[in-house]
Amino acid sequence: MSAAVIARGTAASRIAAIAVAAIISLLALAPQFLSAGAVDRMTALFIYVILAAMWNALAGFGGLVSVGQQVFFGLGAYFTIRLANAGLNPFVSLFVSAVVVGAVSWPISLFMLRLKNGEFAIGMWVIAALTHLLVNLDRLVQGETGTSLISLNVYDASTRRLTIYWLALASMAALLAVLFGLLRGSTGAAIRAIRDNEDAAASVGVRVTGTKRLLFVLAAFGIGVAGALWLATAITFQPKTYFNVQWTAYMIFMVLVGGIGTFEGAILGALLFFLIETWFGGAGVWYLIGLGATALVFSLLLPRGLWGTLEERFGWRLLSVGYRVRLPGIAENPAGAIAAPAQSATSREKA
Repeated sequence: MSAAVIARGTAASRIAAIAVAAIISLLALAPQFLSAGAVDRMTALFIYVILAAMWNALAGFGGLVSVGQQVFFGLGAYFTIRLANAGLNPFVSLFVSAVVVGAVSWPISLFMLRLKNGEFAIGMWVIAALTHLLVNLDRLVQGETGTSLISLNVYDASTRRLTIYWLALASMAALLAVLFGLLRGSTGAAIRAIRDNEDAAASVGVRVTGTKRLLFVLAAFGIGVAGALWLATAITFQPKTYFNVQWTAYMIFMVLVGGIGTFEGAILGALLFFLIETWFGGAGVWYLIGLGATALVFSLLLPRGLWGTLEERFGWRLLSVGYRVRLPGIAENPAGAIAAPAQSATSREKA
C-alpha cells in the first residue's frame, strides 16, 4: 500500500507567488497612470490590507480575538506626531513610531496574554480606552482638538502623495512577506497548535507564552505602521478618530467576509471592504448599517468567509501556509483541488 504524501505547495500556489510579485511590480508603476484621487484611494487599500492581515494573524491563526487593536493604530499616529515634533524627518517618523508601538506592546502583552477568550477581547478594549484618555492629556495633542503633522507640509502635495503611496505599498508587501514566512515555518505550526489546543501544544514542547507574545507584538507593529501611514494621508490627528473602535470593527469585517484563518481571505476581505467603501461610503449611516448587515449574513450563511468557502468546496490553496496530507487514491489537479475516485470516498485531504 502506498504511503501518504505530505506536501505544501501546488502548481497553483507557485503560479500565485509569481502573480503576486508581478502585481506588486505593476502597483509600484501605477501612479504614473493614475489620478491623484486614485493614488490616495490605492494607498487606503494598502492600509486596509495591512489591518486585515494583522488582525487575521492574531485572531484567525493565533486564536487571540481582540476588539481593542485600535490602541496600536492610534499609538502609531500619536508617536509619529511626537517624533516629528521632536525634529525627526516625518517620513522616518512613520516607521520609527511603529517600532515604538511594538516596544510598547511588549509590556502590555505581559499581563494581557494572561487573559483568555472574552476576557482578552474586552481587556484590549479597556487598554485602548485608557490609552485614548492618556493621549488626550498631552498638551501637544490639545485634547480632542488634536494637532497636525505639519512637518509634511514642507513637501509639495505631489511628492508627498507619491512617497506615501510607495511607502504604503512597500509596507504592505514587507509585512505580508514576513507574516507568510512566519506562518509557513515551525513558529506558524506552533501558532496554530496553540489556537487549536493550548494545553496540548504545551505538552509537546511548544513555547506557548513566547509564541503568543511574538504574534501579539508583530500584530501591534503592523497596525502601528497602518496608523502612521493613515496619519500621513490625513495629516490631522484627533485622538477620538484614531482610537475609535470602528477601526477594529473594520478589521473584523474584512476578515470575517474574506475568510478568517486563511492568508488569502484577509487580502480578499480588504479588497471587498475597499470596494464597498468606495461605492457606498457616501451613504452616511446607511453605509454602516449595510456593513453590519453584511457581516451578519456572512456569519450565518458563510461562517468561513468567501475564501474559506471556496477553499473548502474546491480545494483552492494559492498561498498555503500549512502542510497537506494526500492519502493514497486521491489525485490532485494543477489548481490544487482534490479529485477522488468513488471507491476512495473515505480518503480525503487534510490541511
